Amino acid sequence: MNDNDVMNASLSPAPGCPQSNRVKLFHTSSPVGNKEDFYSILGVARTASQKDIKKSYYQMAKKYHPDTNPDDPSSKEKFAKLAEAYEVLSDEVKRKQYDTYGAAGFDPSRGGAGAGQQQYYRAGSASVDPEELFKKIFGEFSGGRGFGDFGSMFDQRPEFVMELTFAQAAKGVIKEMTVNIDDACQRCEGKGSEPGTKVSKCNYCSGTGMETVSTGPFMMRSACRRCGGRGSIMTTPCVLQTVKVPVPAGVEDGQTVLMSVGKKEILVTFRVQRSPVFKRNGMDIHSDAMISIAQAILGGTARTQGLYETISMQIPAGCQVDQTIRLQGKGIRKMNSYVYGDHYVHIKIRVPKKLSRKQQALMISYAEEETDVPGTVNGVTMPTGQTTAHPHGNYSKDKRSNIHTRN
Repeated sequence: MNDNDVMNASLSPAPGCPQSNRVKLFHTSSPVGNKEDFYSILGVARTASQKDIKKSYYQMAKKYHPDTNPDDPSSKEKFAKLAEAYEVLSDEVKRKQYDTYGAAGFDPSRGGAGAGQQQYYRAGSASVDPEELFKKIFGEFSGGRGFGDFGSMFDQRPEFVMELTFAQAAKGVIKEMTVNIDDACQRCEGKGSEPGTKVSKCNYCSGTGMETVSTGPFMMRSACRRCGGRGSIMTTPCVLQTVKVPVPAGVEDGQTVLMSVGKKEILVTFRVQRSPVFKRNGMDIHSDAMISIAQAILGGTARTQGLYETISMQIPAGCQVDQTIRLQGKGIRKMNSYVYGDHYVHIKIRVPKKLSRKQQALMISYAEEETDVPGTVNGVTMPTGQTTAHPHGNYSKDKRSNIHTRN
């Protein structure tokens, strides 16, 4: 899309989902009916968890990455197939559709069970650059780790999920979360009480940590209910601390960050909520803006909600429904950079359901001047045999005058 197609804050044809021409996609040319099963490609069972799918994808992608197989021309195709399979199976909605309809459910050219369903994916070609997918999931937060170091993280680190709003993911945020990991508290060094305070013996169990419970004719020993079996009571317990997670601006749904908590490392996967206002396409965002009929015909200015602020934009005269105004640099910031996407505003025209008598008279006057109406207009009388409104219709001037007088 060049400057002749779309100008900053100017009218342009509505784009589909703009993509950069610099991104090269790997394509597979096998027909849908002969496509290899996505689960088989990743080497996982159909009941595999998302963690197992991600782990298997990383291991397989590492094995067939073109950089590690420069002498194997087939590695690119294998690497692309892995991206194709992972893109579907890592998304629960796409995965469910694939489990129900198979690859045919993603092919818009085929009928059958998948026909009529929403097309999330086209079988036969990866809809993302395999290299970009790999970097997006593992590279952005790896901190320069090599393949060997990063691959073992799934077996050693607990994984947590953090919910983010659309705005938090787009603009970045420092968000707190509570984690439950087996690690010594740095504040109390694992003692469980505030530094400088003493631990008192539990009088309930006399410091043994066990209590005797009578159940009829039987006696049973169990962990002390008051001290939890520790044998002591912390008069000033250490306060539990929450973890502050720095969420970078531009993070996408499903991305994972590796961070340290005390002496441990954890994985935090982001789940981004949908926005009632914006739709995201990479770094670009799309939204709708409502304008009046007068604004559409005569032009003017309109205000619309932006990601960072309320934006005033110019409406050109003759604006049409679903035409698009591009707000350059008002989109989402690319993660770990200072590059911003664009905000595309799709124009909607508000048609009033009721008019005052004066407004109705004005509209009838306007209709009498139209020459390209494919049909008739209520309230405008046309000569016999004429199928469009006449530029000098027979609508009574006296009737219009009466309407103006009554108003």
